[in-house]
Amino acid sequence: MIITKPKKGDLLIAEPSIIGDVSFNRSIVLLADHNEEGSIGFILNKPLEYTINDLVPEVEANFKVYNGGPVEQDNLYFIHKIPELIPDSIEISLGIYWGGDFNKVAELIANNEINEHDIRFFLGYSGWKSNQLETELKTSSWVVTENIYKKSIIEKDYETFWKEKMLEFGGEYSIWSNAPENPNYN
Repeated sequence: MIITKPKKGDLLIAEPSIIGDVSFNRSIVLLADHNEEGSIGFILNKPLEYTINDLVPEVEANFKVYNGGPVEQDNLYFIHKIPELIPDSIEISLGIYWGGDFNKVAELIANNEINEHDIRFFLGYSGWKSNQLETELKTSSWVVTENIYKKSIIEKDYETFWKEKMLEFGGEYSIWSNAPENPNYN
């Protein structure tokens, strides 16, 4: 379902019109926060060539790390669905949480108490200052939808996610679902 006003926990689906935008082309962003001061989110479908072990050598796991967005790409962030195990987490919505005690996360991973279906790591985040996201919505850069996946969004297949959403929207979006990521390759 397409929504006109975004709220914390919603998904931003990049419109086909922002092809060429290196950061957001074919992106799906989970809004972790949205208020009068601005918005923060994490790109869910842009995996990097890194694992958590590459970035934090003491965490011996091969969990993928995703490009969360173009802001503060030297910082590691995470979302998860296990607040009962990770203290100091902040609820985004629908059973999805942001951040918490990273030392506890490292311990849980070391003890095989959590897996990649419980948590997703990001380098950087996507950020919009006050009214910036609303302006981008008016210029048709994004489609806002409810997160129908709830906490299972963490497990969503990143490779087909954007295409699935285009097909779900139907109409002219269906045509874009089969377009190459870079139309110059056509």
